[in-house]
Amino acid sequence: MTRQDARPTPRVQVYFENPKIELALRREARAGRLTLSRAAERAIARGLQRRPSADPEDRLLNLERALRDHMRAMARDMTIVQELMVEFARAFFSRLPDTMADQDPLLRAAVEARIERLLDAAAARIIAGGAHAAELIRDNGARTAGAPQAAE
Repeated sequence: MTRQDARPTPRVQVYFENPKIELALRREARAGRLTLSRAAERAIARGLQRRPSADPEDRLLNLERALRDHMRAMARDMTIVQELMVEFARAFFSRLPDTMADQDPLLRAAVEARIERLLDAAAARIIAGGAHAAELIRDNGARTAGAPQAAE
């Protein structure tokens, strides 16, 4: 058997076509206080592992984690909003009695027009990022204040 020290160290020469890879390798060597060869050896070993351990400074991994956290928070917020809407509807309908006038087509059309104006104002506010757009929609929608206009 040959001893580990008796065998010559295998040498590999690498030509970097992408200078960013070379800079990243040099940065890794400097951060780990390693020689460039040792840093390259570690990078190759990480690449050959079945499940490589993540670099703590990996920007893509950090972005993925931030996005995952954001998605969790947004899902939670949307669940809260949905539950609030259901509770509001439950309270609203439990205190609002149904009448025969509710079946009136003119009243239903007026209600639909008001809901459309509300949705338009909300969408404009979301797009514009403020309340100014809602004023524009409200001003433009003033002509349909009572009942909906006939189709043009």
